[in-house]
Amino acid sequence: MSGETVITVIGNLVDDPELRYTPAGAAVANFRIASTPRTYDKTTNEWKDGESLFLSCSAWRSLGENVAASLARGSRVIVHGRLKQRSYEDREGVKRTVFELDVEDLGPSLLRATAAITKTTSSNGTNSQQRQQPANDPWATQQPQHGYSNEPPF
Repeated sequence: MSGETVITVIGNLVDDPELRYTPAGAAVANFRIASTPRTYDKTTNEWKDGESLFLSCSAWRSLGENVAASLARGSRVIVHGRLKQRSYEDREGVKRTVFELDVEDLGPSLLRATAAITKTTSSNGTNSQQRQQPANDPWATQQPQHGYSNEPPF
C-alpha cells in the first residue's frame, strides 16, 4: 500500500512470543524486540552501546504460529514489516504514543547462531510454501518422468 513505512529491524526478543487466536480463528503471535546500536569509540578502543529501541510486534496466521514454535526470549532476529504509530491515554490520563510493527517476514539472525529449517505443510498435505509455476516460465523445472532426479529437493 502506498505511504506505508516499511522497515527491517535486527534485534533480540525481549520475551517469549505469546500466541493467541482471534474469535474468527486467526493466529497472532505478539512479542517485543530490542535493537541497540553499537559504535566503536577510537579514543577508548571500546564498543559503546547506544539507546535501545523497543518495538512491539505482531505476526499473523501461519507466520505467527511458526514464530511461537521456533523462537524464544533472547533470540536474535531480523524482522521486516510495516511500522504503525498509535496514541492512547494511560490510566492516569497521560497521552502516550507507541510504535508497533506488523511483521511481514521474520528470520533468525545467523551472525552468531545456526538454524535448521523445516518447511511446514498445509492442512491438505501440500507444502504451504510451494508456489505454482506459470506455464510459460522458462526457468521452471520439469519433473523427471522416471521418478528421481539428481537435483536437490528444494
